[in-house]
Amino acid sequence: MKVLTSMLIVAAGGAIGSMLRYALSLLAQRQAVIFPFGTLWANLLGCFVIGVVVTLATATVSISPLMRLFLATGICGGFTTMSSFVYELTTFVRDHAYLYAGGYLVLTLMGCVVLFYLGTFLVRVVWKG
Repeated sequence: MKVLTSMLIVAAGGAIGSMLRYALSLLAQRQAVIFPFGTLWANLLGCFVIGVVVTLATATVSISPLMRLFLATGICGGFTTMSSFVYELTTFVRDHAYLYAGGYLVLTLMGCVVLFYLGTFLVRVVWKG
């Protein structure tokens, strides 16, 4: 039951985060169509919020583990995965695991770009578009 409760808490936060992300994108489209300000703002704001949440959750007792799941994994995860990525990357750096940090950084960025193009290539080949 504890796992199911945690999953429901994350799902609720994720739904809220996704709606906030969409609303931010709509706002940003009014300002500029050429530059992806909505994505930039979501990533920056998400990283700020997860930094606050994780620090408060680990340094104090003001945020319970379930609230941390709701805020960090749920809302921030639905708002932007960049916040989770930065948190995990800085955890490696904090733990002096620089090889893991560098590997994670390179594999994530390069892997995402390569797999994006692989996905577009496969669609073009399969659907001949």
